[in-house]
Amino acid sequence: MKASASPPERRRGRRMKVTIVGVVVAITATLSGATTSVGSPSGEAGAVPLTKVLPQPAEVRTTAGVAFDLESDDAVHATGGSGDAKAAADFLAGLLRKPTGYALPVRSLAAGAEPDGIVMALGGNNSVTQAEGYQLDVTSRSVTVRADDRAGLFNGIETLRQLLPVKVERQQRMPGPWRIQGGRITDAPRYGYRGAMLDVGRHFLPKTDVEKYIDTIARYKINYLHLHLVDDQGWRIEIKEWPELAKIGGSTGTGGLLGGFYTQEDYRNIVQYAWARGVTVIPEIEGPDHMHSALASYAKLTCDGKALEPYTGWGKSPDGGLCLDNPTTYEFLDEVIGEIAALTPGPYIHVGGDEAAGRSQAEMDGYFEKVAKLVEKHGKKVFGWQEAAGSLPAKSVTEFWVPGNNEDRIIASAKAGGKVVMAPAMHTYLDQKYTDSYPEYPLGQTWAGPTSVQSSYDWKPEEQIAGLPATSIAGVEAPLWTETVFGINQAENLAFPRLLSIAEIGWAKASSHDWNTFKPRLAAQGPRLRESRVNYYLSPEVPWPLGS
Repeated sequence: MKASASPPERRRGRRMKVTIVGVVVAITATLSGATTSVGSPSGEAGAVPLTKVLPQPAEVRTTAGVAFDLESDDAVHATGGSGDAKAAADFLAGLLRKPTGYALPVRSLAAGAEPDGIVMALGGNNSVTQAEGYQLDVTSRSVTVRADDRAGLFNGIETLRQLLPVKVERQQRMPGPWRIQGGRITDAPRYGYRGAMLDVGRHFLPKTDVEKYIDTIARYKINYLHLHLVDDQGWRIEIKEWPELAKIGGSTGTGGLLGGFYTQEDYRNIVQYAWARGVTVIPEIEGPDHMHSALASYAKLTCDGKALEPYTGWGKSPDGGLCLDNPTTYEFLDEVIGEIAALTPGPYIHVGGDEAAGRSQAEMDGYFEKVAKLVEKHGKKVFGWQEAAGSLPAKSVTEFWVPGNNEDRIIASAKAGGKVVMAPAMHTYLDQKYTDSYPEYPLGQTWAGPTSVQSSYDWKPEEQIAGLPATSIAGVEAPLWTETVFGINQAENLAFPRLLSIAEIGWAKASSHDWNTFKPRLAAQGPRLRESRVNYYLSPEVPWPLGS
């Protein structure tokens, strides 16, 4: 049916909006992930189709012939009395003010009010009740994001951001129009955990670089930043009771390069910056191995009372294991975990556990029993690598990264109520090269790769460990190790676009998984990443548009 034109409609006497009354066309994202539909606005004044969003929403309904134009006298309204709604409105207004040049004041929304402009509504008439879910409605008069929790509002904002023109990512004033296609998106994640791990232990990344990384992961609904703060080559967080950890342990890095550490104020700022964008920081303090930086900082932590020389090698230190029979080890861990827990509002502390092949099972069990009690003493939940599964309390979270290692204990832990985050190295480790062709892609490693963009997408979390209950999978994570990474530009080039594959797997329904329909949505992100000054890799696998 062809839509008929209605008389021009005005909003509070201002210039015309796009108001051709149209047909509502339902597009269910779980069917095929198609990026076009009957009635989509491909020829309608340049509005971005609702079906171009990444990660793919659960359901999209396009209202043909209808669009919303953001105008200079619009405001962003937030549910009255809600700090979370106000925070979301402030964040969105802050994103939009520079490129539009509009004032976009944030105003309190009275109960029952239906204002023109943009609305952040917490609770109320929301059809999506799942945690982190949201409903986005676009009419000719308003754009409304409804959610039942803070995370849902922020997820709705990131979807809305992709529906605005690419120029919205500019940090300077740009001409309009600022048009959004009419319709409704109802959306919620497949998994509650969608993580990105950043290793700052091997090579230090300054606070501003970590914040830039947070900016990019947040826009694709990654909700956890796992910050690997400690490794053999570097200790990256100030501990007041143990100041030499930062002074000595933080002085160098792999190859003797890129040392540094975060003051506690730096770390607080990172945590707050992430939280303001819907991302929760999980700090990792390694153990019982990968602790050479601590053993080089304090002689009393070693078994023989002699401090080690700082380690700058490229692999794991052969001398980086904690002395498990030394009572000082656990006094040290108690104070370190206590200080970090006090700085971290998120629920988890990651306690490591990987590559401890020289340890007996009894040693692993004894160590993690003590460490877990310390984490719980300081009010946090325990998270560890897969080698720690079975040694940690029954309902802990463990992270799978390599097949064939401790899988029986992972399954047993899951059946006892534990959860598993899937990060299979051959698909999710972002430090692996895209290709082994040289010199096209010299950056990165190949021990679990190379990993193409398609390989980062074409895997299923539920198929990684035979016999693991699918209900025990908490989500997915994309780790980026930095032995061969020197700065944020190289980190971004390895991470993007592959991290977007992991974001899609973590969010979108399993039934929508299709490389051929994912590719064009991924390609549409190229110009947005470019405008955001993200140094992503122009993989030949992806049909990037002009401006990428």
